[in-house]
Amino acid sequence: MTRHSIPIGLAVSAVLLAPASVVLVSLPEAHAQEASSAEGAPMSLTLPAAVDLAIAHNHKLELARLSVQDMEEQKRVAQSYFYPHIRNESATLHITELEGIVLPAGALSHGTSAGPIPAETLRIDQGASTTYTSGTGLDQPLTQMFRIHAGVKAANADLESARIQAQDAEYSIALEVHQLYCNYLIEELRASAAQDSLSAAATAEEENKQALQDGKVLADVELASRASLLDQQRTVLESKLSLDNLTLRLDDLLGLPMGTKFILEAGSVSDAPELPSRAEAIAEILAKNPGILVAQQSVAKARAGLAVAHDAYIPDITGIARYSYQSGLPFFTHNFGTFGASVTYDLFDGGAREARVRDARVTLSMAQARLAQAEDDARVDVSAAYDKAEDLEQLLKVASLTLETREESLRIQSQRAGAGAELASGVASARAAVTTAKVNVLEAKLDLYLARNDVLRLLGERPQ
Repeated sequence: MTRHSIPIGLAVSAVLLAPASVVLVSLPEAHAQEASSAEGAPMSLTLPAAVDLAIAHNHKLELARLSVQDMEEQKRVAQSYFYPHIRNESATLHITELEGIVLPAGALSHGTSAGPIPAETLRIDQGASTTYTSGTGLDQPLTQMFRIHAGVKAANADLESARIQAQDAEYSIALEVHQLYCNYLIEELRASAAQDSLSAAATAEEENKQALQDGKVLADVELASRASLLDQQRTVLESKLSLDNLTLRLDDLLGLPMGTKFILEAGSVSDAPELPSRAEAIAEILAKNPGILVAQQSVAKARAGLAVAHDAYIPDITGIARYSYQSGLPFFTHNFGTFGASVTYDLFDGGAREARVRDARVTLSMAQARLAQAEDDARVDVSAAYDKAEDLEQLLKVASLTLETREESLRIQSQRAGAGAELASGVASARAAVTTAKVNVLEAKLDLYLARNDVLRLLGERPQ
């Protein structure tokens, strides 16, 4: 498969990140550190360990997996109707009055000389006042097999949809962890840049105060520098609030105690993954995109529903076999068997069957329309994702060139300051500009990394 994009390394030097050194930890080690993290000690965490934590503790993913188990059981229920239904029925009944046979006196003595038989009227009761019955029967559906088969197809479509959605949920959670992890790294460096800018503004404010006292500048210059200092203080506070918010979101996503602090390792973020060409991705997406695959299963389920509606016109023929025991019933032996078949058919149902067929056709048409829409949406999404990735590649190049320019400017101004030709505030401002340029480079790298991983998710692959 042809690869058109160039992988971009995301190893960030120690200058870019505030922590000077980070200890990589595995998932078990991360669990071991939860208690100490809750007490305020920062928790060292790599990106793979963060993904493992989220997958192990995320409630949305747990619900998706339980949904798969639910659909598996629903399919087993649908398949069970293929088999005979064996059932036992037992009862004890008391009859308040029995029917009997009455033989009048002499009813059996016609043509005999032995006298009247019977000599007096007799009443012979039939059965007993208390009866006991027990029977075990087997019902085997025959023509209902067509509807059962269609029901199993519908249940299988639900099961496949649940599996696809569970896998997509896992990949989506992994991508969300990637996003929060990268945003945390960016915000952490942005906070460092804001602190550098604050230091530069403070230096400029001190210089302008002294210049105002010496009569070298007007009061409005000093006021402007003070306003700039206050703006930088606000930026530092906003950055801190943003980091706190990202920390809470990561804690929630990873299933950690609220308030757990982190030391994240930029080196654990791999290079941006390689992607197939745009044409290859658009061709592959129809067979891999989770949304399309779920829509395809909806069409399969709708077709099964239409088959069930058509099969309602077939009479229900059921094979029957039963073995019974009774005590107290007249004219029946104690143990006997019966077998045969039953046929049921609705002669008139007020047009319900025709309405169900029409409704099933409408449901199928809706499912096919949703599938077509899902295919169109997926093509648009993957094209937009490729456009974003290509734009970010260009942005990364520009940001890298800007960083080189800022670093050269800082070198020159530092030399001039050493010769007494540059104020300290100028050097501080140049240093803050370099840090800001580093933020832009890191942000462009990580945004490119996330954009390419988003393409992988659209293609039904796990983010790397």
